[in-house]
Amino acid sequence: MLFEYLQEHYREGEPIFLDDIRIEGMSRPNFRQQIKTLADSGKIVRYEKGIYYIPKPARYHFSTGPSPETVANYKYIARQGKVSGYYSGGTFANLIGISNQVPAKMEIVTNNSAAIVREVAIGNQRFIVRRSNVPVTNENVSVLQLLGLLKNLDSYLDCGYTNARNRIKTYSLANKITKGDIDRYIRSFPDSVYRFYYEMRLDDVLAP
Repeated sequence: MLFEYLQEHYREGEPIFLDDIRIEGMSRPNFRQQIKTLADSGKIVRYEKGIYYIPKPARYHFSTGPSPETVANYKYIARQGKVSGYYSGGTFANLIGISNQVPAKMEIVTNNSAAIVREVAIGNQRFIVRRSNVPVTNENVSVLQLLGLLKNLDSYLDCGYTNARNRIKTYSLANKITKGDIDRYIRSFPDSVYRFYYEMRLDDVLAP
């Protein structure tokens, strides 16, 4: 019964976080025993403590599971429709095109970290994970991500401020970020955010 439930709710290779699963009428000891039985039989594979996946068929009979980036995304950024974090720093700067550098360690800001900042290993990759000083939600994630970028903007730029401003404009309009959104959260960020925001006249690139 449990395996059928997992097949119904999870795709092959998708991370399964055991803490997310509650099945009516099934006790946690029974649940853990059934997970162990499924893992022993090879129907599911343990990725790390508390995280499993249904293996995808692959050549040479090796199972394939989620990438480290996928697990990090589910663990720290969003799962089951709930956003709890975002890519930050040089990672986000590269994603929106103001930096050509691909950081060796992806940077994430999240609600799901007790430490202010720490380095974590997932699979064969390492990530810099920072605790958000403002709770990240589906509604504010884009605003916080933009303001976080401005905190150390000069350290990411591989282009001039004009190009950066255009990239920020594209992002702001795509995510419908307004001046009211900025005003609501900018006080939670360092003074450097104010400086970049007003010197680059970003009021003029926000959504109406």
